[in-house]
Amino acid sequence: MSKILEQVNSPADLKNIKIEKLEELCSEIRALIIDVVSKNGGHLASSLGTVELTVALHYVFNTPRDKIVWDVGHQAYAHKILTGRKNKFHTIRRKGGLSGFPKPSESEYDSFMAGHASTSISAASGMAAARDLKKENYDVVAVIGDGALTGGMAFEAMNNIGASGKRVMVILNGNEMAISPSVGAMSNYLNKIITSPLYNTLKNDIEAVVDKIPTVGKKMLTAARRVEEAVKSLIVPGALFEELGFRYFGPIDGHNIPLLIKTIKNVKNISSPLIVHVVTKKGKGYGISEEHPELFHGAAPFEIETGENVKKKSVPTFTKVFGDELVKLAEKDKRIIAITAAMCLGTGLTGFKEKFPERFFDVGIAEQHAVTFAGGLAACGLKPVVAIYSTFLQRAIDQIFHDVCLMNLPVVFALDRSGLVGEDGPTHHGVFDITYLSMLPNLMVLSPSNGDALRALLKLALDCGGPCAVRYPKGSVPNGVPVMKYEIGKWGIVKEGKDGYILAAGSVVGSAFEAVKMLNSEGIDVGLVDCYSIKPLDVEMLNGILKENKPVVTLEENVERGGFGSYISEVSSSLGFSNLIKHIALGDEFVQHASCAELYNITGLAPESIAAKVKSLVVPH
Repeated sequence: MSKILEQVNSPADLKNIKIEKLEELCSEIRALIIDVVSKNGGHLASSLGTVELTVALHYVFNTPRDKIVWDVGHQAYAHKILTGRKNKFHTIRRKGGLSGFPKPSESEYDSFMAGHASTSISAASGMAAARDLKKENYDVVAVIGDGALTGGMAFEAMNNIGASGKRVMVILNGNEMAISPSVGAMSNYLNKIITSPLYNTLKNDIEAVVDKIPTVGKKMLTAARRVEEAVKSLIVPGALFEELGFRYFGPIDGHNIPLLIKTIKNVKNISSPLIVHVVTKKGKGYGISEEHPELFHGAAPFEIETGENVKKKSVPTFTKVFGDELVKLAEKDKRIIAITAAMCLGTGLTGFKEKFPERFFDVGIAEQHAVTFAGGLAACGLKPVVAIYSTFLQRAIDQIFHDVCLMNLPVVFALDRSGLVGEDGPTHHGVFDITYLSMLPNLMVLSPSNGDALRALLKLALDCGGPCAVRYPKGSVPNGVPVMKYEIGKWGIVKEGKDGYILAAGSVVGSAFEAVKMLNSEGIDVGLVDCYSIKPLDVEMLNGILKENKPVVTLEENVERGGFGSYISEVSSSLGFSNLIKHIALGDEFVQHASCAELYNITGLAPESIAAKVKSLVVPH
């Protein structure tokens, strides 16, 4: 007999399956997710935790007519499998394959792009407003995790929806709590009452009748509501949401499919904003992931039996170098503070947290708050280090400008994952930070190419007395690039050249070094400069290089527009030079997902591509 999943090629097929068979279907979906992610890598724990919820949503709603908006998208693998992409699921995160996140251009079932957190409720609010303006009739559901709910944008959206009264359902996925038997039993009992259509009808009818009683009606109704809210606040953690204008239902067991389906069916036609609070377990169905959900948030390929990484790395990563060095510096300077936005492990701060718990702050998924919080610390004489992925710091540009740079406060921004990050794709590539940081007055931008450089530049950033960003890539620290003395506003010559120079910034110095060796083997003597100080530039060295009147190639893992190369051209023009300057950078388009090696070939940042471009410039035709 065929597996149940083989019968499901769309949500319409799902509705033909009996509810008692859906648990078996969920097991098959989990098995497929575990198998594929073990080979491709990906976001495992969150997706395993939402399998039953995903099945229930597609079982109840009529997608894609009804809109399901996923927050972040880490939890949407089961959604992809159920919406016609089951046979392509083995390609997820691979070049030319499925994206690891919801992507409207990939499927009509993906109603909104979701790679950053806390956006789903805002998007759902817009969709509901569009529906009402166009006088259409469909449901809008936002699925958001309790972690993403820490983002201020989620509360801004809830405040707006609550005031407008738009018909929007928010599924609050609480996946950090265990479900005790007593809570589960009470939740089931409460939901039998408060999700019943009869209950809601009677409640509304009684309120309408009482309200019309002369003189005392409104007072009676107000008193009754106060009693109701007081009781609910004792047994149901939904009073806050009720005050924001949402009807609150839950918490309910997010792995109980019959209960999920019944609850969602009962509340879906309520005409006001509502929240259904489900409680799930990250990594559900794969024991190792359940025990270590943080390790399997974004997993590399692993052995299913043991959970161990298939490709064990012996070379230290930039992230580890940063974390270890920050601990050493903090041992000598008690003013150093570490701040993360729900990414302690990912940003390498686990050791700092263990060593200096009183100086470590995890503010949750709240990058804007993290930056201004750091500004407050700096204003009081401390040295905060805000460790955030490059792509996520984009969310706090105004705070960097207004709450740090404008007051010239000594905040250090440690930008992990600068440059191309591979399989996570365009929502996660850190290829805009040189552009958005360099434009801000007072802010210095440093870009180390190796571990020694990162250690030295981190210390310089902490001692510089003003705002400073240190950007570094994902992955292992490269070998083979000579070590030099580091100073802010200075560069290091890796190799002199008679035929021209490559001015490389940050992570691409290693690739440039390989390209230079290739060119030298062909008799082309090209020099290489490690431009680790992006802002301020080493104007003295630049001026000297330009005076030689030889070709200059700038190289960076950032978009060309407004990037390092553009900055070089501006300064060169101001110095009165019209030398032949060519830029190698990323174009004016979003880079899709693939392995980093594949992306370097595609974007022209691989050593062979760099060598070919430099050769075409310096060799006379």
